[in-house]
Amino acid sequence: MSTELSFSPSMKMAELLEKDASLLGVFARMGLSFGYGEATVEDVCKAAGIDAKSFLVICKVYAQSGWRPGPEDLEGVDNGVIVTYLSRSHDYYINVALKDLASGIGRMMVPCEEAHQRVIWKFFSDFKEELGKHFEYEETKVFPYVNDPAARIALGSYEEDHSGVSETLEDLRNLVMTHLPASADQQEAFKVLSGINSLEADIRCHILLEETALEGRKVEEPEGDDTLSPREKEILVCVAKGMLNKEIADVNNISIHTVITHRKNITRKTGIKTVAGLTVYALLNNLIDINSVE
Repeated sequence: MSTELSFSPSMKMAELLEKDASLLGVFARMGLSFGYGEATVEDVCKAAGIDAKSFLVICKVYAQSGWRPGPEDLEGVDNGVIVTYLSRSHDYYINVALKDLASGIGRMMVPCEEAHQRVIWKFFSDFKEELGKHFEYEETKVFPYVNDPAARIALGSYEEDHSGVSETLEDLRNLVMTHLPASADQQEAFKVLSGINSLEADIRCHILLEETALEGRKVEEPEGDDTLSPREKEILVCVAKGMLNKEIADVNNISIHTVITHRKNITRKTGIKTVAGLTVYALLNNLIDINSVE
């Protein structure tokens, strides 16, 4: 999309949609009705009780690929508007986007063997469950933190889980593009891929908006960026005990993709890549007992 789009509160609301039809989704989640006539963005937002500048920041994130608001863009922005939009986006992802994607996957896999159907459905169900847990964490922990600058929480898992969401969608797309059984409905596969791409693009904007709302709110971990979080230590102990990713996921009630994300962070923070090396690290740091290592 063009990087020269100019949005302002004084422009007509109808012209805003003419600039980029993809903003229809933003309008729907903001609860804006149609029939704007000659009304400006400022007029429509004021009537709806929405801060116009905050609304335009959201629109610009979606309309201009790669655009990230700077300090001047965020001056005077109402984080409450952004948080409300993000919360409504959660509802859209779970109750609209994922349901549509599930329907498409169902039609795509109808001609396939039952075993293949079960594998795909298990992957998708695990992803949906993990996404729901992440959204619940944001609703109960992250969003109140945004609205209360005095609050203090650790946001490490919030950032890691975002990475896991993106990785899972990428895996799902690759499974369809590269490893889909030949018997699958190819026309439905095209629709599924389109749905995955659309959801992935929307979630990228969602993540950017969350980062925008959290700008200046993050607090450093007491022991620094290279300190393993409690969850990472738990995963490291499992790795040192010789457990496979699937076993680690089951024991900790998380998805395999989240396990993989934790392991990447552990490697990044410790600088150790091998299981043997991580085992030694765990022993030296008294995370496990020598007798618990096979």
